[in-house]
Amino acid sequence: MFAAENGLRGDPRLQAISEAIRVVPHFPKPGIMFQDITTLLLDPEAFKHTIDIFVDRYRDMNISVVAGVEARGFMFGPPIALAIGAKFVPLRKPRKLPGEVISESYELEYGTDCLEMHVGAVQPGERALIIDDLVATGGTLCAAIGLLERVGAEVVECGCVIGLPEVKEKFKLRGTALYVLVEPRQLEDCRLRSKLDTRREAEDFSLSS
Repeated sequence: MFAAENGLRGDPRLQAISEAIRVVPHFPKPGIMFQDITTLLLDPEAFKHTIDIFVDRYRDMNISVVAGVEARGFMFGPPIALAIGAKFVPLRKPRKLPGEVISESYELEYGTDCLEMHVGAVQPGERALIIDDLVATGGTLCAAIGLLERVGAEVVECGCVIGLPEVKEKFKLRGTALYVLVEPRQLEDCRLRSKLDTRREAEDFSLSS
């Protein structure tokens, strides 16, 4: 579910989060409108809003594990974990973790990929939250769910900062609930915002002259 449809409609924090995300057209290949969350991280207030909304949602769900998907899940997961009193577990791409691992493969548009987790990082019966920056098809999150369920964890929910509108039709991945803060920004939205900011600056300068 989207946060705006679950009690946060009209919450100014969601608008601030959305506006802090930069759209980079045709990256990493033509036709892709890349949602760049590095600009969100540069905005302390918007970044705090992001963490606060997740923490408000999960602090009373008895979650003991926050699993972050490489790599941008590593940016949002640790502060959420600290705030709710949970441990953070990184889910990494192949050959990145030094110890014994278990692996889960998933399909990509062209080929396959894999997520790995340290053996013993999560215990049977633990309640887990999976965090990533963006959900599109849900393939990566389904692999993350598979990893955690294989070791006996209960995956409570997947939380993402950005979700494509299409995910409204499938708010469960492998039976696990999905929670999303904002929809992707469009390039037109960014241009309109830039024009409005320029107009306000001109009006402010005029008033001060």
